[in-house]
Amino acid sequence: MAGTALDTALFAAWIEEIARTVRAEKDRLTRLDAAIGDADHGTNLDRGFTAVTQALAGIEHDSPGSLLALVGSTLIRKVGGASGPLYGMAFREAGKALGDTSEVSVAELSTALEAALAGVQKLGSAAEGDKTMVDALAPAVRALTRAAQEGKTPREAIGAAASAASAGAEATVPMQARKGRASYLGPRSVGHEDPGAASTALVLGALRTAVSG
Repeated sequence: MAGTALDTALFAAWIEEIARTVRAEKDRLTRLDAAIGDADHGTNLDRGFTAVTQALAGIEHDSPGSLLALVGSTLIRKVGGASGPLYGMAFREAGKALGDTSEVSVAELSTALEAALAGVQKLGSAAEGDKTMVDALAPAVRALTRAAQEGKTPREAIGAAASAASAGAEATVPMQARKGRASYLGPRSVGHEDPGAASTALVLGALRTAVSG
């Protein structure tokens, strides 16, 4: 995508790409969750983003913020387990932070993802190192913020954020979980990638794909 601003069509393409990617990676996410959780992460997210695409179909949104707010509220209603409320909170808070602006700069996207991260941390009481989605989202936010400060293009900035999220997810493998169901396993949670961090990396990777299209 050319230019320095991100419009509503780009955000809609992002959500569609998330749904496609989650569908493709559903079994892998579920296998990750089977090792240290309830074995339903991939299934739940697939159901949630299928519902999101249905909710968005035929609706004209005048701003990225309103679109993300609908994504968040739909996920909260449709997805069970911890992932629905957490992802719902993330998208809803990001939408609120964007407000009604029709085009979003890299700096504004960074602020929105900071709000998403704050919402997730408040709801889940998780910090980096706890082996959760925060371990992918927090480094992505830092990378995006740094890229915004350096005046990077949307493609460059989002690429950096996606790479940081992926590295953050991989870094959860040697961690011992301190939050959620995985924490009940104690040392046995070591050696497994956190499914929430893995899906967060997919979400940021989908944004990279959308902005590169």
